[in-house]
Amino acid sequence: MKRIGYRTAVSRQAESLETGRQAVAKALDTLDLSGFTAGAIGFAGIGASYQAALAGAFYLRQSGRRGFAFVPTELYGRIDASAEAFVALSASGQSREIADVMLQAKAYPRLAICRGGDNPLAGITGAVIAMESGADNGASSTGYTGTLLALGMLVDRITGGSFDWAQLPGAVERLLADGWESAGRAARLLAGRASIDIVGAGIGFANAGEAAMLIREAVRVPASGWDTLNYLHGPMESQDAATGLVAFGDGREVKIAQDVAAFGCPSVLTTRRMDIAAADRLAVISIPALGNAMADGILEIIALQMIVGDMQDAAGLTDITFRYRQTDTKLKPWSPTEL
Repeated sequence: MKRIGYRTAVSRQAESLETGRQAVAKALDTLDLSGFTAGAIGFAGIGASYQAALAGAFYLRQSGRRGFAFVPTELYGRIDASAEAFVALSASGQSREIADVMLQAKAYPRLAICRGGDNPLAGITGAVIAMESGADNGASSTGYTGTLLALGMLVDRITGGSFDWAQLPGAVERLLADGWESAGRAARLLAGRASIDIVGAGIGFANAGEAAMLIREAVRVPASGWDTLNYLHGPMESQDAATGLVAFGDGREVKIAQDVAAFGCPSVLTTRRMDIAAADRLAVISIPALGNAMADGILEIIALQMIVGDMQDAAGLTDITFRYRQTDTKLKPWSPTEL
């Protein structure tokens, strides 16, 4: 994978998703998915791929099937009690933990979703959807959205879903064309925060965790992701003028963002609703509504990626590399020059 700057990676999302849509459709036409047509499916991933696993499991349950998300280490020695088939998520296909647990799951139907098809995880599972998301930054942009796209299309194929995924790249293109001004205002509101909370429900909850990772990685600000209703049971009490909030959603998330902003905490609401007005400490980003939870979730996280791009630039951290280098998390040799 070619490593590129963060803002450049975000700006190529429409192109990346269209390439991915075609690649995933071709893969689905050639794969034997008979092992995934009944029983519970376990979605496993680590880092950003765990957040994608949460989204995949939610989307499968929404489609009437049993699905569960796992961090790979939860499955060590416990495969038999987990699911009847597994979808392994790793954009690089090199994450050590997911490779370890898929080796333990060799008696079960397994399928990997990766950026490409030539990697250790694909070899272990014997079946792979190569999402072909292409160039990305170290703080995953196209890799995460490409994984969500592949999951949405996979779940639709095994459950009989009929969403037209060809709508998505055009909607992303419109968001990228029209949304930078709103993203810039949101970034200015969130500048200098001591910490930032992100809340959402369903796939919005998965995106909240991914947003927290992006803010930590790209802007080096402590951030946490929360389920919307769980957030009401105490976690929001720490919010004040020194902190920030991002809310994804159209329901209870709207009031959370409005209430927190009224209390003095700079807040950002990303929503499909068109009737919510911005306020002194509240920025509102309106995104297209495609009527599909996974597709709408992709638009949601891209809006957040745009905000993070402006935050990174404003903090003087444009295209930074990670400070903490982990030499034991990938199967490939560690390189001191890798982003």
